[in-house]
Amino acid sequence: MKVLFFLLCFNSINACEKSFSQPVKEIMINGENVIELVKNNNAEGLRTALENGADVNTKDSRGRSLLLLAAVGKKIKIVKILVEYKADVNLQDQQLDSPFLFAGANGQTELVKLFLENGARFDVFNRYNGTALIPACERGHVETVKVLANTEGFPINHVNRLGWTALMEAVILGDGSLKYQQIVQILKDKKAKDIPDNDGVKALEHAKSLGYKEIVKILES
Repeated sequence: MKVLFFLLCFNSINACEKSFSQPVKEIMINGENVIELVKNNNAEGLRTALENGADVNTKDSRGRSLLLLAAVGKKIKIVKILVEYKADVNLQDQQLDSPFLFAGANGQTELVKLFLENGARFDVFNRYNGTALIPACERGHVETVKVLANTEGFPINHVNRLGWTALMEAVILGDGSLKYQQIVQILKDKKAKDIPDNDGVKALEHAKSLGYKEIVKILES
């Protein structure tokens, strides 16, 4: 009788444990809950969810992946966990932003380096059909430009949908200040070509018309 009683108790406890743990696991791997873990910067909870089978490439209603959400929120620890679990650094949302493209455009140099080490592609373009380098030049992110321009195989002379290269955007969308002078110098050192825009005007001509004397010197040197 004692043995029978023990077995009945054991089976009852085991059944209770299963009924309790299963919903918890289901909650942890539910897409919306994983998104909340990222938004709330819950690194421990995220790791547990991923260990329990949550999709590391889960997207929200706007097509933003967990990795993109983490990059947008500047949640570096979360980004590193997602990359550790092989999150796709090239996965694009509805606006064609990807973690790599976003990091480049926003001067997140540490993340750019991390994504380059983990499968960043150079043939995935933003909504302007541009690379990560072009908006980095436009916004004056010197260190990011330096990393991308010195990455083997990066398409430094890529022309976007507007007909502009990285060099062109640094000139016509910059303000001629020191950081833009440095960017133009970096591009010049990496043999960037002065490809004319859709109106046939080169970056050098734009620099002259805008009165950016130092940039003109760099381009003419």
